[in-house]
Parts: sequence; C-alpha cells; structure tokens
Amino acid sequence: MQARTLTPLLPPLFAALFAAPALPVLAQNYPVKPVRMVVPFPPGGPTDIVARLMAPKMAEAMGQQVIVDNRGGAGGAIGTEQVAKSPADGYTLVMGTIGGLAVAKSLNPKLGYDTLRDLTPITQSVTVTSVLVTHPSVPAKNVKELLALAKNSGKKLNYASSGNGTITHLAGELLKLMAKVDITHVAYKGGAPALVALVSGEVDLSYENSLIITPHIKSGKVKGLAVTGAKRSALLPELPTIGETLQGYSANGWYGLLAPAGTPRPVITRLHAEAVKALRSPDVSDKLGGQGAEPVASTPEEFTAFIRSETEKWANLVKAANMRTD
Repeated sequence: MQARTLTPLLPPLFAALFAAPALPVLAQNYPVKPVRMVVPFPPGGPTDIVARLMAPKMAEAMGQQVIVDNRGGAGGAIGTEQVAKSPADGYTLVMGTIGGLAVAKSLNPKLGYDTLRDLTPITQSVTVTSVLVTHPSVPAKNVKELLALAKNSGKKLNYASSGNGTITHLAGELLKLMAKVDITHVAYKGGAPALVALVSGEVDLSYENSLIITPHIKSGKVKGLAVTGAKRSALLPELPTIGETLQGYSANGWYGLLAPAGTPRPVITRLHAEAVKALRSPDVSDKLGGQGAEPVASTPEEFTAFIRSETEKWANLVKAANMRTD
C-alpha cells in the first residue's frame, strides 16, 4: 500500500530536483553561441565606435563572438525597439543612447516600447561631450557672434542632427529655446551622414559628438566654437562651454548597454562584468578618453535610476520647445 501511495509522487519529485538547477546551469554555460549587439545607427557614428571598441573585449572574455549589428532609423528608436521585442535570453543586446532610451517616448507617445518596462539596463557605457561646430563659411568665431548672426542676419541658419530625439537634436533645440533664436533643424539618419553634410557645407552648423568631430576641427574642415557640457573638455581645452555665454546651458550625450526585459539575472550579471572589464581595460579607456568620451561602467541599478532621471529632464525640454518627430 505504501509503495502504491508513494509511486505517483516520485516523478514530480525527481522532476523538481532536476529542474531546480536549470537557471544556474544556463547562466554558468552562457554564452553558447554568438551575441548580437545592436547599434541603432548607421556604421561610422559615435555609438558604433563605442560598440566596436567594447565588442572584441567582451567576445574574448566570454569565448563567443559579439557581433555589432547596425540598425539605424528614427533617432535610434527602430533598433532599440527591435531589441525590446527580442527573446530575453542574453543573445540580443542594444547599445542604446539618450535619444532611444530617454527621449523617444516624449517625442512619440505611440512608441512601440517603454525603456524601463521592456528593457533591462546592464551598464551606462560612456558619457560624451558634443561640440558646437560650424562650416568654415559661417562668419562667427564664437557663440555670441553665432547668436547675433542668427538674430540679425538675413540668411536663415540651419543645423544638422543625427536624428530626431538624439543629443545633437536636443542640444540644438535647447540653444534655440534659451537664446530665443530660430535655427532650422535638419535631421539625418545618424552621426556620420550629419557630419558629411556639415563638412560639405550642406548645413551651417551642428552639435557633433567629440568622438567623430575632433580630427575635423584640428584639420580645419570645420570650426569648433564651444562644447555643450557643463565644463570644458580636456580634449579641446581651448574651447569654452556654451554655458559661459548662455548661463545654465548643458547637454551631454551618453550610451549604455541593455538587454530585453526578463533576461535572467545571472546572465545580466555576467554581461555587466564583461562590459565593465572592457570599458576599464587600458586600451579601450585610453581610446575613448583620447576622443572626448568618459567611461562610466555603472551598475544596472545606477543605470536604471539614471535613465529615469534623464527621461524626466528631457521631457520638459520636448514640451517647452514643442519638439516633433517629423
């Protein structure tokens, strides 16, 4: 009688025993295939540079390829949404930006994802100062002269951005709002196309990321007027901040690594550890620092809180400046 009573209990008991270690074993073996790191912009831009510096270091540590996959469009929102809707298994990541993570929702209430609901922050990778630059043909040597030109010149100035909701767009709209000037926004599909437009004279000015603009300033292809951050850049110490002319102005860009929501915590922990090692490795940190980017390497919790605060901050600008996605 006892044997017949216990027998039906044995299969579920053994099933529970075998199932219990499944998640730790999965995390311990992760990764068993290549990892895809989506960059939501075309190749050659600053986000792409950061991803391609980190990916080989992470691949070496994890024993699997980390493949950078460029999926540009909508200021970073298209590629970010693709990752938000991917399986939560640790094999699809996004190198997100301020635009796709903290601004897109304010610009587009019908956005197909919510950052902190549909994605799991891993680490903020870097913070980057942008530089207000003009084509050499623009007759302004500093921010004061540029603002005077925008207010008093018969010529309507325009500026390039790497897409709606990107830091280059935000920086331009913040300047317009604070200085009460009208400068036409021209959105491109990434930092690289916007840079080409500026260098060729297709647009008058831009707020280019220091990761890609510094060599062009030094070669004289463009004129650097000021940096967008709250303090001067060690890379370009001769340039003042915009805030030195327009008190209170500050607009910094940043990038960070995220996975789909629901990705197992042990996998997030592994990805965080390898991403931080990559950012802190001497060659990566030196290359980033040499181009005006500052490695951050925050915890998932710190990055989550940062995204929340940035979302609130820039939502106020989007509303005040009546920014649109078109």
